[in-house]
Amino acid sequence: MRPTRRFPRNNRPGVRLISGRIREHRDKVAAPLRRGVFLAPATITSIGLLSGFYSAISSIGGHFELAAVMIMVAFICDGLDGRVARLSRTSSQFGIEYDSLSDVVAFGMAPAILAYTWALSPVGGLGVAVAGIFVVCAALRLARFNVQTASVDKRRFVGLPVPGAAALIAGTALAYSYFEFNSPKTLCTLMLPLTLALAGLMISRVPYPSFKGIDLHRRARLELLVGLVIVAAFLVTMPQLTVFTLSAAFVLSGPWLMLRGERMSAKVPMLHPVETAAHGTDEHPGRG
Repeated sequence: MRPTRRFPRNNRPGVRLISGRIREHRDKVAAPLRRGVFLAPATITSIGLLSGFYSAISSIGGHFELAAVMIMVAFICDGLDGRVARLSRTSSQFGIEYDSLSDVVAFGMAPAILAYTWALSPVGGLGVAVAGIFVVCAALRLARFNVQTASVDKRRFVGLPVPGAAALIAGTALAYSYFEFNSPKTLCTLMLPLTLALAGLMISRVPYPSFKGIDLHRRARLELLVGLVIVAAFLVTMPQLTVFTLSAAFVLSGPWLMLRGERMSAKVPMLHPVETAAHGTDEHPGRG
């Protein structure tokens, strides 16, 4: 009598076949879900990009308050897209680069156009030059951030973040509209040095607090919760003044940290040549 061939329980062909079908079915179901999750942060970034574009269009049309509001919408989107990508574990190099390009438009071009059309146009070419300097410094700040992410303290930014500079320009426009001021010469006198100062702070080594390291799962103190409720109440009742006050406080927090003795000591690998992986590689690597 021939002995019956037995398979181990975990290696039976039937079980293996069924488990393979289950795994294949799961992959088919999960693939569209992963594509949808990757689409979520990119969509938020696109909304921020379009908000910056619409802000520029509104500034050219003379709707300065609407232009400032669109910059703040882009500011909210900029905070959401990265958090959504981290929570859904869909962060990618493509998303980082796309976010930087969006920031150049929403926080570089849009506030510069708003500052020129709203306040700097009376001085003509000088106003164009100052607005152009703001755009260049914003692009340099974003490029520096992309190359120094792994070499600096996560609790601090090196230089004023570009969204913070844009938020102060938008907040100033909203506060000006709230008080219904009508003094173009005084406005130009104030905005000219302010725009230059923001441009300089963006490319400086002044330390600024970073809120990315805040753990939302930890218990917060009662004082912090009360403060957040008060800020939310002011945002509802007086949004223009609240945006201006918060943005101005953040811009001033960097010089305050420096006066306390904080310094950014990390080297910024911005002007160093890129090392090739091996000899014989293309001297001009492709972009993207």
